[in-house]
Amino acid sequence: MQGDLALRAGGDRLLVADTVAAVVESLVQAWRQVRMELLVPLLRGAVVACMVMSVIVLAEKVFLGVVSAVVKLLRRRPARLYRCDPVVVEDDDEAGRASFPMVLVQIPMYNEKEVYQLSIGAACRLTWPADRLIVQVLDDSTDAIVKELVRKECERWGKKGINVKYETRKDRAGYKAGNLREGMRRGYVQGCEFVAMFDADFQPPPDFLLKTVPFLVHNPRLALVQTRWEFVNANDCLLTRMQEMSMDYHFKVEQEAGSSLCNFFGYNGTAGVWRRQVIDESGGWEDRTTAEDMDLALRAGLLGWEFVYVGSIKVKSELPSTLKAYRSQQHRWSCGPALLFKKMFWEILAAKKVSFWKKLYMTYDFFIARRIISTFFTFFFFSVLLPMKVFFPEVQIPLWELILIPTAIILLHSVGTPRSIHLIILWFLFENVMALHRLKATLIGFFEAGRANEWIVTQKLGNIQKLKSIVRVTKNCRFKDRFHCLELFIGGFLLTSACYDYLYRDDIFYIFLLPQSIIYFAIGFEFMGVSVSS
Repeated sequence: MQGDLALRAGGDRLLVADTVAAVVESLVQAWRQVRMELLVPLLRGAVVACMVMSVIVLAEKVFLGVVSAVVKLLRRRPARLYRCDPVVVEDDDEAGRASFPMVLVQIPMYNEKEVYQLSIGAACRLTWPADRLIVQVLDDSTDAIVKELVRKECERWGKKGINVKYETRKDRAGYKAGNLREGMRRGYVQGCEFVAMFDADFQPPPDFLLKTVPFLVHNPRLALVQTRWEFVNANDCLLTRMQEMSMDYHFKVEQEAGSSLCNFFGYNGTAGVWRRQVIDESGGWEDRTTAEDMDLALRAGLLGWEFVYVGSIKVKSELPSTLKAYRSQQHRWSCGPALLFKKMFWEILAAKKVSFWKKLYMTYDFFIARRIISTFFTFFFFSVLLPMKVFFPEVQIPLWELILIPTAIILLHSVGTPRSIHLIILWFLFENVMALHRLKATLIGFFEAGRANEWIVTQKLGNIQKLKSIVRVTKNCRFKDRFHCLELFIGGFLLTSACYDYLYRDDIFYIFLLPQSIIYFAIGFEFMGVSVSS
């Protein structure tokens, strides 16, 4: 009896084992079938798509690089292409000063305790007849103490003979765009011919108006003079060095090329001078996206107005020193243009006052290639496709796609900041990580998701760093503010791929995957930039 039970139990165990083996075998077969019939073809298709996108990205950068290089080689400086004779008067009397056009300087700010004195002071020191200049401080501060400090600073300069207007409003409707729009409604603005704008951390040199306004005075078709940003805190930390490299390329190549090709580029929102007539004709400031500056520039460009970028004029400003501030800024800069492109695409195509080539530049180069394809390719190819290839050796990526094109793109970017060329590989890895954040913001903007119109003012530190009050603080922060789970997940995926590649494959993809995963973890745990004690 016991023997029969043992035999029966043994038979049951064998039956279970056979059943498990059969299930496992069927699952393995199903996986192999899905792998070969679905995943491998999908990945091969992704490789082809990335090949096309990489060529588009490289072609756009080569094109802009060649244009900016030709401009420099032929010395086609704005001063040689446009008349910009200085405004000169023979007598320093009232009649002589009247030959200077009336200029409004706008400084929008929001709780800018660390930098309000810098921007207001720099604007009030501008070399221009005092009776032909109005400095308008648009204070949206919600902190009563900061509001009082800003008001007193305006009064202090007013006692020195500067025409300073301190303006506030009931709420922050429309954020920066709403603030500027409210400022333009003041009666005294109607007497101003030109409008210069500076964010709260910008410090224009005293001769700023003397160098920029003549372009608008002598060239009636010019609507905007954009100048270059110079960064006072570029050497503060690795995060600011990375930003400096990206921003220098933007100004020296992208803005220069747009100005030279078709007299159009995206207004940077500050350090520029507008013809007030153009702001009115274009419909004024719109708050439908977080890219109010680009919105105004696009509407003005479609009316046939021209812009000029003058890179020789530099305005001091501050880069975000904290990763939180930088991420908020990049979200706004990626989300806003995506939503704006969606809203204005058909309007661009239907515009009658601009040429076909200018429309092509606006839609393809300015939006599609530079902001959509480039962002998607950078994230997907380096952070998804390459690590996936480690697990799918059947998928082949051409050598030119794997090495030559990324190398060419890196070298083209290095021309913007020659002093940081030794950091170019680190910058490349950093940009790959930020591409994830920008892609997410682009999708939010395009599909008008919950954060599409989120506006968080970029934190400025001003002189705080000089006072040595910067420390790394992580306690008393919410979990989601301390850690970025999506970056940590991608970092873990890359690390797993790197280990698997090192242990089981004969290629050397781990040489790229491992450092890329480290940068993902550095950003995921906020080990880049500085944190400020509260």
